[in-house]
Amino acid sequence: MTTRATLTDVARAAGVSISTASLAFSGAGPISAATKAKVLAAAADLGYSGPNPVARSLRRGRSGVIGVVVRKDLRQNFRDPVAIQTLDGVATTLGESDLGMLLVPTDDASGQAPDLLRHAAMDAAILLNGAAAGAPSVQVLRDRAVPAVHVDMAVRGSVSIRVTDAAGMRAVAEHLRGLGHTAVGVVTLPWGPRVEPGPLDPARPGRSTAPYTAARWAGLLEGGVLPVAAQVARGSWVEEGIRAGHALLDATPRPTALVGFSDLLAAGLLLAARERGLRVPQDVSIAGFDGVDLPWLGEDVLTTVTQPIQEKGRLAAAAAIALAAGGRARSAVLAVALRPGTTTGPAPA
Repeated sequence: MTTRATLTDVARAAGVSISTASLAFSGAGPISAATKAKVLAAAADLGYSGPNPVARSLRRGRSGVIGVVVRKDLRQNFRDPVAIQTLDGVATTLGESDLGMLLVPTDDASGQAPDLLRHAAMDAAILLNGAAAGAPSVQVLRDRAVPAVHVDMAVRGSVSIRVTDAAGMRAVAEHLRGLGHTAVGVVTLPWGPRVEPGPLDPARPGRSTAPYTAARWAGLLEGGVLPVAAQVARGSWVEEGIRAGHALLDATPRPTALVGFSDLLAAGLLLAARERGLRVPQDVSIAGFDGVDLPWLGEDVLTTVTQPIQEKGRLAAAAAIALAAGGRARSAVLAVALRPGTTTGPAPA
């Protein structure tokens, strides 16, 4: 049986102390380039690749891993360009600090947090699943004393990174009103665990437990738009936009403008309009929210609200890094902006 070389063996072969050999691998501390080269050469001769990362993390009392909590259905996460860009911002920033990322799929609606969240080693967590304050995933992290950063969700006592959702949707409402639209149909993101996907009474919608959904609805009202018809989607999926689009276009009066609470939903609305032979924007205008690139829509360019998606991920990761090191991090609210496209125009006479 071959015995693996140890750091002690490397130090002996290089003629240095164990602490000096350790510095050669850590890249920190006072050690000359010549000494470092001698240690690394001895390690190569002995087939020693470096200190055991698990043992090193135990000595430091840190795992070097940041948990990233996402919704249970990973397929949907990786179909959503907003989720992908946010994760890209997180992964890039963590990688720059030599930290690992552990994806933790959760389903808070089930009332249970996954065992992975309960037991996996992590120094901090970033929640991308929209978990509210009392959600199982949030409670488990609190019980474990794992500092958490919430994206798109403000939770008291925790750091949050979010955007000005209400201001963005208010800009959409004012844009449509400026074009003469008074009959507007809307498809929202999930409203809450007690509200099924499907029709929503615009006059009595009830309180949404999803803060970003609630904020975007409030923005519409602040901008002077009370929808004539509304649909709740299961998620930010194109197929949900198509389903909702047909339902909204069946409303009386038929909306002259349709708004999706995400660009994927808005893209579905556009496809539904096309299926009915409607011209966009001559017969019906369509607007979304996110500012993602959807080249498969062809010549149509969505009127939308752009948000700094990757920046949200980068800021969330930077906050998690600070918290993992025992430091402090600040919440941030990022601005959004209306970006008119080819899918909105004057209301038809």
